[in-house]
Amino acid sequence: MKVSDVMTAPPVSITPRASLREVTRRMNESAVGSVLVVEGGELRGIVTDRDLAIRGLGADLGPETPVDAVMSAQVVTVDVDADLQAAYRTFRRTGIRRLPVLDGGRVVGMLTIDDLLLDVFRRLADLLGPVAWSVLKEPPGPPPATGARGGS
Repeated sequence: MKVSDVMTAPPVSITPRASLREVTRRMNESAVGSVLVVEGGELRGIVTDRDLAIRGLGADLGPETPVDAVMSAQVVTVDVDADLQAAYRTFRRTGIRRLPVLDGGRVVGMLTIDDLLLDVFRRLADLLGPVAWSVLKEPPGPPPATGARGGS
């Protein structure tokens, strides 16, 4: 399975000159905890809700401060055609929770730990589906008698 099969596309993005207020609004509207900072299709950085809290509010920056003041410019990425196992290894190795997905250097999606969890749940459902149906087809009732009776 490829990264492209599981990633979220298109990713939520914003320009480096967007204000902290604007990026916060975008996160809220899109129900995400991070936004990619993109300029001309090229990834410039990533800003997370934690960046806004610690580097923004915690540093007494105003709501009109440009997002590039709090973003992380060093971003670990994954290629759109990479095998999903490569993404698992990258998450394990780096300890990050979000991987921007690139195609020829252009941002095309976002892969998160949550996306991988959903993939695992889907695979488990596929695996356990036949077992669940066989259990559900059996009539409800008391367990079958074993033939041995206790007591004196």
